[in-house]
Amino acid sequence: MARTPTLTFDRGTLILHPPPRGKGWMDYATWDDRVEKFRIPAVKYRALVETLQAENTNFLDEAKAFFSLELTSSMQMEPYPHQTEALGAWKLAGRQGVVVLPTAAGKTYLAQMAMEVTPRTTLIVVPTLDLMHQWYAHLVAAFPDAEVGLLGGGSRDKTPILVATYDSAAINAETLGNQYALIIFDECHHLPTDFNRVIAEYAIAPYRLGLSATPERSDGKHADLNILIGPEVYRKRAEELAGKALAEHEVVQIKVKLSQHERQKYNQLIQIRNDFLQQAKISLGSIQGWQKFVQMSARSQSGRRAMLAHREAKEIALGTDGKLRILANLLAKHYPERVLIFTADNATVYRISSEFLIPAITHQTPVKERHEILTKFREGEYKTLIASHVLNEGVDVPAASVAIILSGTGSAREYIQRLGRVLRKGKDNNKQAILYEVVAEDTAEEGTSARRRGIKNNEPQRRREREEKKEKRGNLQVVYGSNPQKSYRAAEQLEFNYFTENKKAQNKDELEE
Repeated sequence: MARTPTLTFDRGTLILHPPPRGKGWMDYATWDDRVEKFRIPAVKYRALVETLQAENTNFLDEAKAFFSLELTSSMQMEPYPHQTEALGAWKLAGRQGVVVLPTAAGKTYLAQMAMEVTPRTTLIVVPTLDLMHQWYAHLVAAFPDAEVGLLGGGSRDKTPILVATYDSAAINAETLGNQYALIIFDECHHLPTDFNRVIAEYAIAPYRLGLSATPERSDGKHADLNILIGPEVYRKRAEELAGKALAEHEVVQIKVKLSQHERQKYNQLIQIRNDFLQQAKISLGSIQGWQKFVQMSARSQSGRRAMLAHREAKEIALGTDGKLRILANLLAKHYPERVLIFTADNATVYRISSEFLIPAITHQTPVKERHEILTKFREGEYKTLIASHVLNEGVDVPAASVAIILSGTGSAREYIQRLGRVLRKGKDNNKQAILYEVVAEDTAEEGTSARRRGIKNNEPQRRREREEKKEKRGNLQVVYGSNPQKSYRAAEQLEFNYFTENKKAQNKDELEE
C-alpha cells in the first residue's frame, strides 16, 4: 500500500516525501542527495499546498506549527477610510502584500485590524528596540487575553503573538519559520537585505503584511518584496490624508546665503574637487560615479585632497552660521510650541545643543537618558528637541507641531519620516503642522533637497504638475489581481485553508472573516 506524501519543516526548508503523483509540485522542488528526498523553499509553502489541493492530492501537512487564536480586541476605534480600504485591498490580494502609508497614518492599528480578521499565531518584525516596545505595549492593550512576547533586547519569549527585531528574527529564522501563520513586517524596506531576508525566506507563513511609508530602496531591492511578502496592494500619500487622518501641514523652504568668507572658501574647495573629477573623468550624478570617486580618493594624493575638499565644502554648507540665525528666529517665532530639529550629523547636533541649551538625542545617547528626554518632551517640560538620524523612524511624538530640517541626506524616506514626526494629530483635531527646510543657497545642498523631495533638477514645472496630478488620480490605488469582477465584497468572502491533512479535511478550521 502506497504511503501518503508527508510535508515536513526542516530548518527553514520543506521536505516532501514520498513524492506525490501529480506534477505541479515539481515546479517548487529540488532533489537533495544528502537526505535522498525532495526539498522545497519554505517561502513556497502556500503555493505548494494550493497546488497539491488543486490536483486533489492527499497529503499529510506536518510542516505547520501555527494555530488559531481567540483574539478579542478591547481597544476598538472607528477606522479611517484609508485603513478600511487598505485592509480590504490586502484581503482581496489573498492576505499577502505591502501597504504604503505615510508616517502617523495609523499603520499599527491597521495591523491590529489584520490580526483580528486573520486570527492565527502572528509574528511582528520591527527594526528597533524602541519600536519593539511600542508594538508590545499596543498589542498588550489591544489583546489583553492573548499571550504577547518579545524577541530581542535580552528577551527570548515563545508566545503565539511575538514582537521581534529584524536582527533577532533573522538569527532565529530557522526555528521561527513554521510557528506563525501571519507575519507583519513593519518598516518592511528593512527586509530585502542579505541578512534580514531569511526571515521571509525561511518562513512558511501563508499570510504576510508589509508596512512602510517609503518601501523604495536606492539599491533596487524593494522589488524583492513581491516575492518575500507580496505585491504592493495599497498606497496613500501624506497630501491625500491631510486634514483627515493626519494634521493639516505646510512645508516651507528657507534659503540661506553663505557669508562672503564662507562663499569664497566653499568655491575654492569645490574647484579643487571638480578639477580632480574632470581629470579622472568621474561624474557624481550616479551611485557608480560616487563609488569611483571614493576608490580614486584612496589611490592618489590628488584624489585624497579632492575628497577632503568635498567634505569640507559640505560641512560649510551644512553648518553655515546663517542657518543658526534662522534657527534662532524660528524658535522665537514658534515659542512655546514643541519643535523638533533635525540635522545630518552629530557634530551639528552637539553644537546647537550647547549654544541653544536644547536637549539632544543621538545614537550615543544612553537608553535611559533618551527615554527621559522624550518623556519630558511629550509632557511639555522640554519645548525643543534636536537629533540627527535616531528620530527618523519609529518614535511617537504627537506633541510636536513644528519640525526644522537644518540638513539631511537626499533620501526621500528620511524626508517623509521627518515630516511624519509632526503629522500625528494626537488629541488636537485642528492641529496645523509645519515643516521648515533650511537650505544653503547655491550649494550642493540644493540638489540634495530636490532629490529628497522627488524633484528633478531643471525639470519643467508643467511636467512636474502633470506627474503630481497623475499620482493623485483616483482615491484608491489597489492591485486587484487577474479577475476584473473581484471587489471588496468578494474579498470579505474569501476563505483559505492551510490545515489540510487530506481531501476530506479541507473545510476544517477555515479562516474566519
